[in-house]
Amino acid sequence: MISREPTIERLATAQQLLLTPFGLDETHLARALAEIKAHKVDDADLYFQYTRSEGWSLEEGNVKTGSFSIDQGVGVRAVSGEKTAFAYSDDISEASLLDAARTVRAISAAGGAGRAKAAAKKIASSRSLYPGIDPISTLDSTAKVKLLEKVEKLARGRDPRIAQVMAGLASEYDVVLVARADGTLAADVRPLVRLSVTVIAEQNGRREIGSGGGGGRFGLAYFGDEQIAEYVDHAVSSALTNLESRPAPAGEMTVVLGPGWPGILLHEAIGHGLEGDFNRKGSSAFSGRIGQRVAAKGVTVLDDGTIADRRGSLNVDDEGNASQRNVLIEDGILKGYIQDALNARLMKVKPTGNGRRESYAHVPMPRMTNTYMLGGDRHPDEIVASIKKGLYATNFGGGQVDITSGKFVFSASEAYWVENGKIQYPVKGATIVGNGPDALTRVTMIGNDMALDSGVGTCGKEGQSVPVGVGQPTLRIDGLTVGGTA
Repeated sequence: MISREPTIERLATAQQLLLTPFGLDETHLARALAEIKAHKVDDADLYFQYTRSEGWSLEEGNVKTGSFSIDQGVGVRAVSGEKTAFAYSDDISEASLLDAARTVRAISAAGGAGRAKAAAKKIASSRSLYPGIDPISTLDSTAKVKLLEKVEKLARGRDPRIAQVMAGLASEYDVVLVARADGTLAADVRPLVRLSVTVIAEQNGRREIGSGGGGGRFGLAYFGDEQIAEYVDHAVSSALTNLESRPAPAGEMTVVLGPGWPGILLHEAIGHGLEGDFNRKGSSAFSGRIGQRVAAKGVTVLDDGTIADRRGSLNVDDEGNASQRNVLIEDGILKGYIQDALNARLMKVKPTGNGRRESYAHVPMPRMTNTYMLGGDRHPDEIVASIKKGLYATNFGGGQVDITSGKFVFSASEAYWVENGKIQYPVKGATIVGNGPDALTRVTMIGNDMALDSGVGTCGKEGQSVPVGVGQPTLRIDGLTVGGTA
């Protein structure tokens, strides 16, 4: 068997799923784009998508839900200046495509007489970061149920105080095809899986929760016994720790953030503020600050969509641009923003491979992929030992940020009170309050233990959700405000 180059293989898969069954080929795409370009527009694209997804959940020893869905459609976009016209349909046909094209071209005044010429075809460069497989078919239904039952048995066997176990398994097979006004064709075949476990521990009438899980762009075979045990141990340990927790002290203090998932604070408080649309409009606290110091020395922040198998990674973004490793802050100096095509054009810079959309029914916008801070040279134990009085937060729950002011509020789901360099006891109810740009300048120690999260992140922006990754080393930040219950 002769195998094809991965970029060509993905394009063939997308055409077989999204064009051929509906009697379409590349000439129909060119015709639709020519319809849009008959009026003067700055940019236009067609975004076809086929998504097959499946989910299983187990609770109290029984499979509570099982779901399977297929969604497909096409989004048609025209851009003129800052204006975007967009139409979408779940009917993939020549008639729907041309109708949507004629609708969106009205965004601009009619151009000169005659039809716009079709652009020469060119296949977009892309990466090969994950296998083009359908993860749903990598395990049969019986095996999926047994996997969840194994999770529950393991969790209950860890400690008699585990009163309840909930587990979920999700798989998605996503195929996209992008055709741009300049003749570019791009495609991606995106597997995505996630296993989650939540436990409730009970002791002396007190109940506490703990969670674990992970995933990425691969098949379900990834969830072997060792990986399952790691997720279960994390969930059980968190719940049992919280059973011993005391009310969190409040006030301004030193806060040390653990590695990995605590990078969600970096994602929210810093990452969103570095997205191109907010900076073009001047609404971000980082607007107009390229080349300026925005963080302490040693702080280097990247958004990297090129890490193999990661939840936030992409071979190409949703505008057909190859993903990139973008250095946003280097040694404390702001180097650049995250860009999609529209904002890059208006800001006169190149796209960074961050044009993302939730589905064919949504317009793309600049979004993060895997956002993380590079490690430093301090041992994490040394950083914790440096705390005279303060908080050591190892896991986070929800949070929110105001992009314009940079102010953020986060709740710590697992944290410890530290005095004189020694962990004293776990605390509950701690919220961390601060200002993103200001907090970056207060970083005083950076650990050598940079880690990415386990593969659980989903980012929301303007009503759209996309999978992302986060990460960071252990960090010491001085002078943060902690809201507690004590």
